[in-house]
Amino acid sequence: MKQQALKSPSVKKRPAFECIALVLQGGGALGSYQGGIYEGLAEADLHPDWVAGISIGAFNAAIIAGNAPEDRVAKLRGFWNTITANPLLDIVTLSENLEPKGDLARPFYNEVSANLALLSGAPGFFSPRTLPPFFQPNGTKPATSFYESAQLKTTLERFIDFDRLNKGEMRFSIGAVNVRSGNFIYFDNRTHVIRPEHVMASGSLPPGFAPTEIDGEFYWDGGLISNTPLQWVLGPNKTGQDTLVFQVDLWPAQGNLPKNLSEVAMRQKEIQFSSRTRAGTEEFKRRQRLRASLANVLAKLPAELQDSKDVAMLKEVAGHEVYNIVHLIYRTRKYESHSKDYEFSRLSMQEHWRSGYQDAVCTLSNPEIFERPQNSEGVGIFDMLKD
Repeated sequence: MKQQALKSPSVKKRPAFECIALVLQGGGALGSYQGGIYEGLAEADLHPDWVAGISIGAFNAAIIAGNAPEDRVAKLRGFWNTITANPLLDIVTLSENLEPKGDLARPFYNEVSANLALLSGAPGFFSPRTLPPFFQPNGTKPATSFYESAQLKTTLERFIDFDRLNKGEMRFSIGAVNVRSGNFIYFDNRTHVIRPEHVMASGSLPPGFAPTEIDGEFYWDGGLISNTPLQWVLGPNKTGQDTLVFQVDLWPAQGNLPKNLSEVAMRQKEIQFSSRTRAGTEEFKRRQRLRASLANVLAKLPAELQDSKDVAMLKEVAGHEVYNIVHLIYRTRKYESHSKDYEFSRLSMQEHWRSGYQDAVCTLSNPEIFERPQNSEGVGIFDMLKD
């Protein structure tokens, strides 16, 4: 991977938050952007206490939680180099003179790459079934998906130390959907012993991939219901601590009016899989104001009421914790299309990684993201990359 032109500013001391959380959205091949973000955070000596992910975000989260701090960037890079290796396309990364450029060459290259992934898969990740699912017996696993992903288990075991992940030094949470019940579930190393199958389940997006079986139940990609684990980090399972959240989104909620069917398909995906975090965070701010007001009222109750069951229940939801939520959102490049989430070329992977790193450097250069919010709700929202 090419040397980064920028360098992430060093954070001289830990920010005044008890918990640093990293939240990673799903987005397939765009996920290397999250690798660049993490490299920027690590370079600034900002190491998360809690990492949560959905789909490809779950893969990156597992690599981060399942390795020592000094090894995480190298392991992330190794994973992405593995699944984007393609001898037919890698030659263009050997020389800048060979890189496709311009409004015709680069979109053509990306579409060729995306179609190669559709036809031949991604090494160490997925490959097409020998027989399409239409020719497979009903009720069998091959009848439920176009691709076979057993090789992914070996790849995850290569880059993730699951013993370390399950020790819980870093909290780890990933989302999936129970196929039978339709219920969303989080696999969390505080409540589950995480295996490769749990990580694979979070990325089993139909109809590309078959559901992943875990202890007799079958699970699909969590992005079917929610493509970001932000609500898990901010919701009832939150730490009860002052928290600095870095939320990395791969699909922008805002975009332009499409001009053709290709742009329609891309915009549809962006809307479908975006976190809509601005709306979500506004609702969270409202809840925080209510929690703080409730805590103030409860503190004024007479002593004889403090130990009642009703007050005890109210105290569970009241609180004065503060949160800074820092958005880092991948911006679609002009030559990318609706296939950008399955365009697994090394060239695009490197560009996404560099974009993530540069966005992290830009964001971390703003000291206000580390300052405790002083507003009534105790919530600061930041998007330093906003157009």
